[in-house]
Amino acid sequence: MIKVVRGNPTPEELAAALAVVQARAAATAAASAEAGGPAVPEEWSDPSRIARAVRQRPGPRAWARSYWPV
Repeated sequence: MIKVVRGNPTPEELAAALAVVQARAAATAAASAEAGGPAVPEEWSDPSRIARAVRQRPGPRAWARSYWPV
């Protein structure tokens, strides 16, 4: 959905903006199809990389050591 926030575009200006957005979406879809499917997210943005390290389970007196990193 496209919403005009400011100004009063003419129908021609609105049609031109919509054509640019549609062309960009088509180009992205074509590039994704050439690559063999949806784009794979970069490794740095993968949330699972944060949880890769195995953390120790809390034990007795864990509350006293909770300040210090593992």
